[in-house]
Amino acid sequence: MAREGSLEAPTRHPLDWKNPDFYNEELAFKEMERIFDICHGCRRCVSLCGSFPTLFDLVDEGKTGELDGVDRKDYWKVVDQCYLCDLCYLTKCPYVPPHEWNLDFPHTMLRAKAIKFQKGEVGTAEKLLASTDVHGSFAGIPIVSQAVNAVNRTKAARSVMEDVAGVDKNAWLPALATRKFRSSAPKAKATVVQDGAKTPGKVAIFSTCYINYNEPGIGHDLLKILDHNEVPYVIVEKEKCCGMPKLELGDLESVNASKEANIPVLARYAREGYAILAAVPSCALMFKQEIPLMYPDDAEVQRVKEAVWDPFEYLMQRKRDGLLKTEFTTPLGNVSYQIPCHGRVQNIGKKTEEMLKMVPGTTLNTVERCSGHAGTFGVKKAFHQQAMKIGKPVFKAMATMKDGSKPDYISSDCPLGGHHIAQGFEVNGLGAPELQHPLSLVRKAYGLE
Repeated sequence: MAREGSLEAPTRHPLDWKNPDFYNEELAFKEMERIFDICHGCRRCVSLCGSFPTLFDLVDEGKTGELDGVDRKDYWKVVDQCYLCDLCYLTKCPYVPPHEWNLDFPHTMLRAKAIKFQKGEVGTAEKLLASTDVHGSFAGIPIVSQAVNAVNRTKAARSVMEDVAGVDKNAWLPALATRKFRSSAPKAKATVVQDGAKTPGKVAIFSTCYINYNEPGIGHDLLKILDHNEVPYVIVEKEKCCGMPKLELGDLESVNASKEANIPVLARYAREGYAILAAVPSCALMFKQEIPLMYPDDAEVQRVKEAVWDPFEYLMQRKRDGLLKTEFTTPLGNVSYQIPCHGRVQNIGKKTEEMLKMVPGTTLNTVERCSGHAGTFGVKKAFHQQAMKIGKPVFKAMATMKDGSKPDYISSDCPLGGHHIAQGFEVNGLGAPELQHPLSLVRKAYGLE
């Protein structure tokens, strides 16, 4: 008899992506069939994303009412709805390892995406959308970035982008920064390294594509917080996209190329005793989970895994070391805060919430649910409206504080998710509170300019 699930902490098996059988479509279909049949019998994940309702509708509307009544070619409809948020694995599924059924839905979907990519069934537009370093090549050139931003705000250009690139004309898109974060970051003020029992006393910043090319202000706010707390920092000498957008496509060779560029550089900082901070949850997750699972026997990868921190994970551990300043001068009022999926699955707890709650004169409304943006998923014409639908419960939950008042700020550790939420507020007529990243809120609470 199979034992009850969810009795132990979930464990993750390495991704066997270098095995030729990984790309064997027939074997992949057999595994999808096994997993889909279990999911059909459970249905606990029906509210998480589009994959599960799609699967259950296929079953219920099929000839037999069971999985054997579903045409295998329709499995791809389920695969296309998965954006690898990982919440089913870490928060819902009772049958993940070490359960004997060994169910890993997201990595099975990743396997299917990799097969689709290898077959040449991913279009050029999707590949370009996931090439963040290519987009970023226009950032930092004032006249060029301003021109690109102006054009992208026109209805005509957005219509063309929708037709040619598959980017929904109504989806929010980030602007290019006129000056990149990496080239504008000042040197640290502090020079004395003060290690704590739980934390290294010096930090290396992995900028991330988004903060480097689109919202450098978030990165500057992190640096101001580190300066204020007398933590010496450096900007990672050289970096490439973490690989998450390519992972979402199933382009594992491009993920490998990112790994080959980033890991030798980051491993040097890890060996030198730096905490490596990445202010975008998806980027931190790549180095903490996905790349280590792709390279379980690579010592340098595992070294980097141990050195990477979410910024608030680091700051709250500094507090436990007695090395964080907790004198805040500016109240934040009402803050509605969303914990993004890739923050939750890092298993670090509610560290951002913990820090924001320390600010006097601040009331926090925390929402733990997917915003629906999910990387490139939320901007694609095929999925944007669905992304807005997935996020609607989040928008509504964030629109009202527990006492019935309205938020002064809305916030999410995921910058893209935050803008998606702000658009959800606008579309659904939920008001117009100010969108601020949690790092920007903490900088403000400290009274730093």
